[in-house]
Amino acid sequence: MHIDKELDTRGLNCPLPILKAKKALAEMNSGQLLRVVSTDSGSTRDFMAFAKQTGNELVEQQTEGSDFVHVLRRR
Repeated sequence: MHIDKELDTRGLNCPLPILKAKKALAEMNSGQLLRVVSTDSGSTRDFMAFAKQTGNELVEQQTEGSDFVHVLRRR
């Protein structure tokens, strides 16, 4: 999977990871992939809701150690 942009939001709590992702996606082209790494355990459900509300596709979510990784495709 080719990631076009990566955001490190470790240490930030809701809603900052979502707000930073929203800003990053606005600067990207349709179809590009954004990878967001977060330490906020609530980010998993937050990114699911964000994808539904905005129409961006949540391609993948996984946990890597204490990190929660989210991959979004720009609509």
